[in-house]
Amino acid sequence: MKHEDRIAGWLDDLRTFAGQAAHITSHGREQYLQDTPQGMLLRAAGERVLIRVATVAERLPAEFKEAHPDIEWVRIARMRNLVAHQYQSVNDDLLWVTLSSDIPALVRRLDGLTAAPDEPV
Repeated sequence: MKHEDRIAGWLDDLRTFAGQAAHITSHGREQYLQDTPQGMLLRAAGERVLIRVATVAERLPAEFKEAHPDIEWVRIARMRNLVAHQYQSVNDDLLWVTLSSDIPALVRRLDGLTAAPDEPV
């Protein structure tokens, strides 16, 4: 598989994960934060989406990330490490903002990059 095809595949994965984040947040912030079985499931699903987004971001080649320094690659990795390794410290409000705002903004930014004609990725 060509280098560009792998990158395109990972960007498609990010779009899929953004759709999953949108589904989670479509239930509303109040339901997401409730201490109910559904709230707990929504938060667990949100954590999984965030980990997947960060895993894809880690797989993107260094030259791709260096070409797009305005994207906070280090922050994405740190958030993943927090969720994966210090889950007891996860702030559910912060995760909500990540799911409802940051992940969609990341995908919009990356879609803007790939939509530009003749621009190398």
